[in-house]
Amino acid sequence: MAVIKNSVGSKMFRNSYAKVNGKKTDILDDGELSCAFFVSSILAIFPLFELLKYPPHATVEGTVKDLERSGWRKIPAAKEPQIGSIIVWEKKNFGKNDFHKHIGFYIGGKNAISNSLKKRTPIIHHWTYGEKNGRPVRKIEAVYWNKKLSKK
Repeated sequence: MAVIKNSVGSKMFRNSYAKVNGKKTDILDDGELSCAFFVSSILAIFPLFELLKYPPHATVEGTVKDLERSGWRKIPAAKEPQIGSIIVWEKKNFGKNDFHKHIGFYIGGKNAISNSLKKRTPIIHHWTYGEKNGRPVRKIEAVYWNKKLSKK
C-alpha cells in the first residue's frame, strides 16, 4: 500500500511510446490515459502480476484480462471493497464520443487512488467519485481481489 500511496502526484506514469502508423506516439497522451498503465505498473513491481508474461498495459481491458490470468478474482461490488482491491469504473464520455473505462486501487476509508485526467498523475479521491442524489457519481463496474493480499 505504501508504494500506491506514495505514487500520488508522481509523473512517472504519464508516457508510453509506441509506433502508430510508423510514427513514435505517446499512447498515454501525456498522462490523460494513464490509469491502466499506473495500475499494471504498480502490480508488476510485486508478485501480483506476471511482468514477463504481462507487461504494463495502456488499456483497462488488457489490464483486466491479465489480472484474471494472474489470480485476481472478481468480487461483489455491493459492499465497500477490501484495502488493496482494484476497482474498474464504468465507461464515461469525455466528449466527442470519447468513452473510457477507468481503473484504480481501493485504499480504505471510502477512498481510491487512480490517475487523474486533469492532473495527469495519480490522485486520492472518493471511491465512487462522490455521490449525487444518494447515488454514486461514477458506477463501479467490477472489483478485483487477490488472495495474496489477505493478512496472514
